[in-house]
Amino acid sequence: MANTTVANSDGLYLGLMSGTSVDGVVDAALIRRTGAAVKLVGAELVSYSSDLRAALRGLASGEGGIEALGRADAQVGNAFSAAAMTLLENCGVAAEDVRAIGSHGQTVLHRPDLGISLQIGDGARIAQSTGITTVNDFRRADLAAGGEGAPLTPTFHRAVFASLEQARAVLNLGGIANLTVLHPGQPVHAFDVGPANTLLDALARETTAADCDRDGALAASGRVSEALLEALLADSWFARPPPKSTGPEYFNLDWVRTHEAAQGIDARHLAATLAELTAASVAQALAGRPVARLYCCGGGVHNPELMRRLAADLPGIDVTSTAELGADPDFVEAMCFAWLAGETLAGRPGNLAEVTGARCPAVLGAIHHP
Repeated sequence: MANTTVANSDGLYLGLMSGTSVDGVVDAALIRRTGAAVKLVGAELVSYSSDLRAALRGLASGEGGIEALGRADAQVGNAFSAAAMTLLENCGVAAEDVRAIGSHGQTVLHRPDLGISLQIGDGARIAQSTGITTVNDFRRADLAAGGEGAPLTPTFHRAVFASLEQARAVLNLGGIANLTVLHPGQPVHAFDVGPANTLLDALARETTAADCDRDGALAASGRVSEALLEALLADSWFARPPPKSTGPEYFNLDWVRTHEAAQGIDARHLAATLAELTAASVAQALAGRPVARLYCCGGGVHNPELMRRLAADLPGIDVTSTAELGADPDFVEAMCFAWLAGETLAGRPGNLAEVTGARCPAVLGAIHHP
């Protein structure tokens, strides 16, 4: 590592991310680091092919074997490489001007209880295809140190979103909802809260022709089943203290339907209940952690019904988006992994051990040179 580290992290970095909801989109963000400042230079959403999307959903549901996993690893690497080059072309930036790519990859398994989290997307392939040094496999070092391997975004949130005057929280509404609480002069509190888009997206795919509940229309058309909501919130996950992280391996429609109250419920009412589950679990997570503002990012920001419910369940807290802090909510995670690539090359830890439960801070990621 000593031969690859750099003390000065200023420069351009490119981040690549695709979320646990397997929405079939690569988030690509180009940032410029100047001292402590981070600026988004450009960003792109690039879709997977329909075949790759189907293959990834199959892997996530346990279908296919080792060969299918290997093919998907290479295909995701190719898709990420193409997304990176598309972004650079559209920004008018040459590959040689980018110091590194930080690639989160595509999560196909997250079982921190077993010390396992698997993100595919061949980092060596990305480095060779783009000609840019690539850092990937960010979660493994934290897991090896006894941590959950997640969440990793709080280090970035603290660096770019914290205020010396105001208590703030950042909520990522991806497949899973994860929360970072930033109180001036205090340690960071951060953890996965529970399901966000993963359940709503799965329900939309099952009951409509869409990949998600577009504009929250399905949830907005239903009524919350208080009996089902109470049963879901009674799951021991929500009462478990941090550190904790989770994924669709735990929170999926089979989990919902193990509850008697879910039997025979109309899809509209189920969607409304699942949206309220996210809002209520966030409100529960923030209890005792008072903040002035909640800055939201991730795909859930585009679900008006989910955002409405969050605001209703959090009276006295200004619920808004990270756009108010100058960070496009669609690209905060991609920006984070671009930033983490700079930390890795500088030999600085990228995790917060108190957040993930790791025994110690860890320099994250594997470095691949072109």
